[in-house]
Amino acid sequence: MQWLLFHRRCLRVVTAMRLLPAIAVVAALAAAVLSACGDSTTLEVSPPTVVEPTPSSITLELAGRHTTGIYNAGGAEIPAYDPASRRLFVVNGSSGTVDVLNIANPAAPALVGTITSASIGSGLGGINSVAIANGIVALAVEASPKTNPGVVAFYRAADLTRLSIVPVGALPDMVAFTPDGRFALTANEAEPNSYGAADSVDPEGSISIIDVGNVAAPTVRTAGFTAFNGQRDALRSAGVRIYGLPGRTSAGGPIVDPAGATVAQDLEPESITVSADGTRAWVTLQENNALAVVDIVSATVTQVLPLGFKDFSLAANALDASDRDLAPGFSAGAINFRNWRVLGMYQPDAIASYTVGGTTYLVTANEGDARDWPGLQEEVRVSTLALGGAALAQTGMAPCTDAGGAPVAVTANQCLGRLQVTNRTGLNSVTSTFDTLYAFGGRSFSIWNASTGALVWDSGDQLERRLAALYPQNFNASHTANTLDGRSTSKGPEPEAIAVQRFGSKTFAFIGLERIGGVMVYDITNPAAPSFVSYANSRNFAVTPGAATIPGASGNPATNTGDLGPEGILVIPAAQSPTNAPLLVVANEISGTTSIFRIVLQ
Repeated sequence: MQWLLFHRRCLRVVTAMRLLPAIAVVAALAAAVLSACGDSTTLEVSPPTVVEPTPSSITLELAGRHTTGIYNAGGAEIPAYDPASRRLFVVNGSSGTVDVLNIANPAAPALVGTITSASIGSGLGGINSVAIANGIVALAVEASPKTNPGVVAFYRAADLTRLSIVPVGALPDMVAFTPDGRFALTANEAEPNSYGAADSVDPEGSISIIDVGNVAAPTVRTAGFTAFNGQRDALRSAGVRIYGLPGRTSAGGPIVDPAGATVAQDLEPESITVSADGTRAWVTLQENNALAVVDIVSATVTQVLPLGFKDFSLAANALDASDRDLAPGFSAGAINFRNWRVLGMYQPDAIASYTVGGTTYLVTANEGDARDWPGLQEEVRVSTLALGGAALAQTGMAPCTDAGGAPVAVTANQCLGRLQVTNRTGLNSVTSTFDTLYAFGGRSFSIWNASTGALVWDSGDQLERRLAALYPQNFNASHTANTLDGRSTSKGPEPEAIAVQRFGSKTFAFIGLERIGGVMVYDITNPAAPSFVSYANSRNFAVTPGAATIPGASGNPATNTGDLGPEGILVIPAAQSPTNAPLLVVANEISGTTSIFRIVLQ
């Protein structure tokens, strides 16, 4: 039920309304709001219930944008929306704040407040994530240093009053509410600060489950992974990537396990989605290429599910693996899709869920991520590795050639030499060669069966092929440069963010592409056969990205670079929208902008 909140000065209006005939109530309310309450009132009238039709198609139209004027420093990262106050809360990683935007007019978002990590308490670092339910804002805040336990702070959305603070695990990277708002969950990523040094600390990953039934005094339970510590070899054999080096529980403390990080230390929770009934959660373990299944009622991790690998030798999974594949000099990039005997680790970042016919499905944005810490850097180019077996032979694949058509080694720049792969997987210990190559990310989004973890569908090479057709001069550009093929050697467009929304009888997925930018829209009503719907990119490729060309900076705003680096997205359904029409919000970390799109149902 939606409630009307009002200022004491408006009580006489409500009292007077009781005396009016029923037919005049709506008109009296509208007039009273305008004449009696004025701009100082806190009266919020929720938009009427909107029945959304079933669209045959969807397009995205840019409606408005808020800019921080901060370039390439995380000025806008994760958004959340409170429908009662019509406020967006956007994590600003650069300033260590959450920016509060009034979007009563989506064409002109207005900054109305900020929440700083410094105001929450001492010993804290940045704010990593925000979520909202029932007018309550939850902020996930890491500690300083990040290996110490973080906190979640709760605020009232309407007036930014802080309600409570609770401790959680190390580096809470995402916070999410259950659908009824009773529990808030955090994915505590617990990254190490380094490996093998005297001051190395590798905390245990975990999921905190916070009961906010009494938000003034919330209670916390922890779903950890220590029960899996004895299953390290079995998990590795199943495909879960557990490969951290020996770690310590505290700076200068004892090494926990000389054979390597424990399972609990090595698993790094990233993103969360919760079942419709609020009893289960699925959490991406990005670096581990796996999912954790969490029973919220008992606060336990019940399963760790490996996601397997994407076979880039299959016809539907072609990729452009080089940024130097343009003959004759092979010093520049070109669009060159082909198959290779390479396996991709899905390594999803964002995750969402939906239900069809009583079965829950998970939708993941397969960004990919490597560990790069002092003492462990796993991302290397193929040309630096000694290859053997199928990796070297590339049996069944078209030969790679020089400008004259003569075959060359697969380690050549125009072949696989420039591709970034891991040096932690695929080594043949007998021959000391890498017989299998594992690349980071799937360059795709996927749909999985939530009960079994089985892959139902993957977009294959569809995202990259569509970008090649739309932007032949800027294909696989980075989010800080317009260079053709700039990201072909490393994860391509990097699907980063994902949101799922039902309109009428259809369900759609919105996929944010971190590098080249923009949002892909797919109809996923049939999980086994999704179809492309539309794509929108508010980036301006006519302008070279830079601090002087982002919106709100010193450059000419008429020729600014637009939105760069989508990090977080959300859908505001029509029933909660200030315009009574659905909206899509995109937080862009490179341009420091929050863009609002109209979702046009056609």
